[in-house]
Amino acid sequence: MRLFRPLFPSGLVYREARFRLEDEGNSLCLTFDDGPCEGSTVEILDILESYGISAVFFCNGKSAERLPELINAIRSRGHVIGNHGYEHLDGWRTSCRRYLGNAISAEPFTSFSLFRPPFGRMSLCQYREIAARYTIVMWDLMPYDFDKGFGKERCLEVLFRKTRPGSVIALHDTGGSHAADILGEYINFALGSGYRFENPFNK
Repeated sequence: MRLFRPLFPSGLVYREARFRLEDEGNSLCLTFDDGPCEGSTVEILDILESYGISAVFFCNGKSAERLPELINAIRSRGHVIGNHGYEHLDGWRTSCRRYLGNAISAEPFTSFSLFRPPFGRMSLCQYREIAARYTIVMWDLMPYDFDKGFGKERCLEVLFRKTRPGSVIALHDTGGSHAADILGEYINFALGSGYRFENPFNK
């Protein structure tokens, strides 16, 4: 079963996390997880630049350490780097101490202030520790662009049907993702529907 939005209890448990933009209006925010990636980052950056859109890239520390030139490219083009852990750990299967240490290990290569939990999963202990240290950014809509079996046409259908004012959109900066294939078409749809893209984390 695919959940395109976080379960309702997530907002009650992770009370300080950002799921949507505070000033909803007709604003949207694009975010990209799991990069940087030699096979996708530059293509995504080129598309965003052609529309003048700033996004947030929640990067894995291990990849960021290995590919500093892509981290520099993301920043130099006006985007924000967020922390997605040094390794992509599932909080529900990881001790609180290891989970926090994993996030801290990624800080020098990603961010000391913004964090997105891999899989959106944190225990209460992990959440308390992470919330005390970072602004936690979740998402309002994830179209499963990382799932090749879902197909890019279905990803677009989800985005077209479920985008709403204030949506934080979670896409993926990986070689196996549909993100680069659907990004331009989605942006055109959103702009044509009266939305605008903002990056409140770029302040």
